Amino acid sequence: MKNDADSMKISVLSSGSGGNVTYIETNQHKVLLDAGLSGIRIKKLMNSINRDLADVDMLLVSHEHTDHSKGVGILARKYPQINVYANQETWDAMASTIGKVSSSQKNIFPPNMTISFGDLDIESFAVSHDAARAQFYNFHHNNSSFVVITDVGYVSDKILGVIKDANAYVFECNHDLEMLRSGEYPWSLKQRIMGDEGHLSNESGANALMNCIGNDTQHIFIGHRSHHNNVKELAHLTVSSMLEENDFGVGNDFDLLDTDVEKASPIYNL
Repeated sequence: MKNDADSMKISVLSSGSGGNVTYIETNQHKVLLDAGLSGIRIKKLMNSINRDLADVDMLLVSHEHTDHSKGVGILARKYPQINVYANQETWDAMASTIGKVSSSQKNIFPPNMTISFGDLDIESFAVSHDAARAQFYNFHHNNSSFVVITDVGYVSDKILGVIKDANAYVFECNHDLEMLRSGEYPWSLKQRIMGDEGHLSNESGANALMNCIGNDTQHIFIGHRSHHNNVKELAHLTVSSMLEENDFGVGNDFDLLDTDVEKASPIYNL
């Protein structure tokens, strides 16, 4: 890990079907991507990495599903210094669930656009998911990049062009296909999860990663794991085995890291 005082710092505060929050920091900005937990839980997770919500100035929202938006309204009302960014369709879709957000805090971030915020450039990219208009983000700072991509049915060539060779990824490996197929979910829900607007499996996540990993890639977080249709050890074994079988240097060229809904990752410098 770099110790450069001007590095981009990241921590996956929470990732999984029960909630998603990621922290990004530069000298000028302290940013949350998604707020899929209660305000109290997000505050505790921030405190666990020695950071304070009172210092956060930006909150980006990927889409309206509650495991990504549950705490958006709460944080906006409690911390009026936070500017909240989402595309128009996401704002419209979550309006009835997040409560009132001051118009002075509401900002539109269209998909497939790069916006510069001082020392941080943020690039949005649309993904295929059964939400109003889901989008995720590539964060750029001092020649380093950090991509979060979860809640995606498939990774298109267009997306690959945006996210290839990032320094770090939070990459979706939502379910094990056999656990999903043999589980108790109704068939209609299984079809939705496995479909082009659903979620990446461990295998499809690993396959997509093989097209993304480059010489600059340092850290890969296995993200958005299902509580019902996956197991941390199984996801890690599947992804690491597939990468190693294709001559990727897991543990040597880059770290393959697990995530958790209840426990924040350490802070990593990029």
